[in-house]
Amino acid sequence: MMHVMVLGAGVTGVTAAWYLRSAGYAVSVIERQPGPALETSFANGGQISISHPEPWSSPSAPLIALRWLGREDAPLRLHLGTDPARWRWILGFLRECLPHRHRRNADAIAALAVHSGNCLRALRAQLGLEYDQQQRGILHLFRAAAEMQQARHKLGLLSRHGIRAQLCDVDQCVALEPALRGFASTLAGALYAPDDESGNANRFTGALAEQARAAGVKFHYDTRISAIRHGDARISGVDVTYADETTETLRADAYVVCLGSHGPTLLAPLGERLPIYPVKGYSVTVPLHDPALAPSVSLTDESRRIVCSRLGNELRIAGTAEIRGYDVGASAARCAPLLKWLDAVFPGAADLDRARPWAGLRPCTPSNVPIIGRGGYTNLWYNTGHGSLGWTLACGSAQVLTDLITGAHPAVDGFPFRRG
Repeated sequence: MMHVMVLGAGVTGVTAAWYLRSAGYAVSVIERQPGPALETSFANGGQISISHPEPWSSPSAPLIALRWLGREDAPLRLHLGTDPARWRWILGFLRECLPHRHRRNADAIAALAVHSGNCLRALRAQLGLEYDQQQRGILHLFRAAAEMQQARHKLGLLSRHGIRAQLCDVDQCVALEPALRGFASTLAGALYAPDDESGNANRFTGALAEQARAAGVKFHYDTRISAIRHGDARISGVDVTYADETTETLRADAYVVCLGSHGPTLLAPLGERLPIYPVKGYSVTVPLHDPALAPSVSLTDESRRIVCSRLGNELRIAGTAEIRGYDVGASAARCAPLLKWLDAVFPGAADLDRARPWAGLRPCTPSNVPIIGRGGYTNLWYNTGHGSLGWTLACGSAQVLTDLITGAHPAVDGFPFRRG
């Protein structure tokens, strides 16, 4: 039986392990943390946002970044610094903002997102997974008439890919989510995507990891990867250090990289160049004080670049993007706008004094299109670079990666898979 080793146990790594095991491979997973989904997948915005395939690299992005430059509460903060990798990424990002590249990238992400949503629903039905999921769609809120007009153009992209969405006036917004009643006077309307979902990505990944373990996947937690061994054409092993500081070289027939923002550093000695750079995101998770005042439909405030998801008896508020390297500290100044938004939109709904701040590094490519497919070595594969859509794209990415490894035609047409 062919043995595939997955490097990384975030949501993309665990889903890859599950689909590969389901295809009949022996699978092991290497993870430096003591459990699955404890980094980027730990406290994200909680959305399965199939209706939001547009990359951050858009024709309007440079002007938006300039408008917010220097503001502590900016939804996008850019620290230029002197890191050459950061500058290469920024220049690549600007190139992907060209209109024709933006359209191409949006189409690729949309096609994969639709497939991934279908895979998630099938997987949930098969395994009975529970992760505070809500299947009530996502409301994309707009505060200005100009934003509503832009949303009309977005409907064309969504309809081309069979993604259901409709424009809503303010009364329809309140009918869909009554908790918005006190905020309605500030709204111009919304775009509603009924097939989108929300839930706890950490719980989902943990539950799937347990199912994978029961199916025979071997997880090596508290295991740091120090180097990847290679010959002329093949990867020959992975050097690891365990929690007790003992070392070993683990070997497999094939290797799948799901290491998020840390992949480029580990792969560089092999001559592999991954155009991935960390874009830091923040969230606060807040216990409910009065559930009747809190939303159950997941929300995206498009004017503020903030998302809100109901996770059982808590609300998760997430947003902002910060390009400043590998720092993961949860700055109070960057979390404050999220709490201010929550208090303004749903006053009295949550206990703000008990908010739990978090920050994580989204592994972003300049195009926002993930890297899926074969690397420069015959037994090296990639499933990485999913940016802010890691959970949205995770199941579909894992399934098409399994297609590629088995030699089958991938289930998503028109996606730029890596062919080696």
